[in-house]
Amino acid sequence: MSKVTVTPKSLVVLEDVVKTYHMGEVDVTALNHTDLVLDRGEFVVILGPSGSGKTTLLNLIGGIDSPTAGRIVIDGEDISHYRQRELTMFRRRTVGFVFQFFNLIPTLTARENVDFALQLSDRDRRSGKHRETSAQLLAKVGLSERLEHFPSQLSGGEQQRVAVARALAKKPALVLGDEPTGNLDFRTGKLVLSAMREVNRLLGTTVVIVTHNQPLAAAADRVLHFREGRISRIEVNAHPVPPEDVEW
Repeated sequence: MSKVTVTPKSLVVLEDVVKTYHMGEVDVTALNHTDLVLDRGEFVVILGPSGSGKTTLLNLIGGIDSPTAGRIVIDGEDISHYRQRELTMFRRRTVGFVFQFFNLIPTLTARENVDFALQLSDRDRRSGKHRETSAQLLAKVGLSERLEHFPSQLSGGEQQRVAVARALAKKPALVLGDEPTGNLDFRTGKLVLSAMREVNRLLGTTVVIVTHNQPLAAAADRVLHFREGRISRIEVNAHPVPPEDVEW
């Protein structure tokens, strides 16, 4: 019998999920019988020390890795036993990623980096609307004046905001951030966090951020604390702090 309660609002469902890695002759359990439900439109922060399982969770719900045991359902799609090609297609359809180190293509402008993501997702491929859509997405993260700039001409915070726009290019149900502010100073980190929160509220996109930065928890709807491969505690913020007011 399932230990989780699934409703029409549920976007991410994990049931008794285990992830074990084989390291030589030793098996390391990174995720240990985890149950979790994330709703559509939630803004969630995951905290925990290195090796606690938080990045493993992100990789599993993002279709980067597969569970050793248990069931993972994302937006009604059971990805638990998908092969690599199926996981690749799932990621293209459903998930946007924002990583710590931007991962922009250096020879493409900000607009072209977002265009490329649109082409990969097959959105409007034949309609000729890529440039208009890219401009709109970059405007959402405050980069209307930087469309034709290359990554080398952008600050770290601006590059990360391009990465956020790129993650949104396919209108994903889920955006995952792996330390998205970890390589930024507090001012630009707040700008990136604000952009992700605004997208969450305007578009209803579920956003999940893994971080070591404890103060970011104040901006979340829910905070998951990880320890030794398990969720040790869940906090609900009835009144999340606006990102610009987070005290880093």
